[in-house]
Amino acid sequence: MAREMTFKMERPGLLKEGDHVTVTEGVLPSNYYYTIDPSLAMSGNFPFRERMLEREGVVTKVEENDRGFYVTAVFEQST
Repeated sequence: MAREMTFKMERPGLLKEGDHVTVTEGVLPSNYYYTIDPSLAMSGNFPFRERMLEREGVVTKVEENDRGFYVTAVFEQST
């Protein structure tokens, strides 16, 4: 089973499809967020019940829209 997650990237060219990435988990008072190392892109906030335990994934899509650059990565979930 795989989990797909979208990250906001501030500049183009930092990541490309097929890149293997590692994420760091950050904790807020009621949420988690994830950063692709080394600070290349950041996820939105996720409630505690949606915490992701995997730390390595693969970039499947990089796209630009009128709000900026977005990276989609897939993380294989262990059962």
